[in-house]
Amino acid sequence: MGLITKTTGIGVGIGSVITAIGIIAFFLSIGLQSQTINETLSVTEDTVYAFNAPTGAHEILNITGNAFYLKIETPTGESEPSQSLQVDDEFRKEKSLDWFGLVDGQHKVTIRNTGDSDVIIKGVFEFTNDPILFTFHVLVIIAGIVIIGVSAGFSAKKPRGF
Repeated sequence: MGLITKTTGIGVGIGSVITAIGIIAFFLSIGLQSQTINETLSVTEDTVYAFNAPTGAHEILNITGNAFYLKIETPTGESEPSQSLQVDDEFRKEKSLDWFGLVDGQHKVTIRNTGDSDVIIKGVFEFTNDPILFTFHVLVIIAGIVIIGVSAGFSAKKPRGF
């Protein structure tokens, strides 16, 4: 007779995989993340990008189209509120922006196609993950450990009288 039962082995294997996925996801979500944007908006379509960016995050945005509305809201600093990037205007043909976040906080980019042809959006946004995701990863790790613990109970020797 083996040291562990088949059920225990399967449970420990599944629990280990879940724990490993949680640990990998946790470490991959730490630090500055980068998202490449390559999107096409049809006529009258719009899109919104909202993300948390730290001070010094590099944001690049290039929009090409017949006509489009662009609104960018970045956090304002208490000492120098005029230094934050705020755009709220209609553009034609092309608009390229390249900026660095001056203050930690929420960046929001709204783009609406107001022309009669497609609008092409390309860019790279640097951001930090929402802290609630760290909690989610920790819960996945705990769930894997619980599965391993419960599975180990299947191999425990049963006391007499049960």
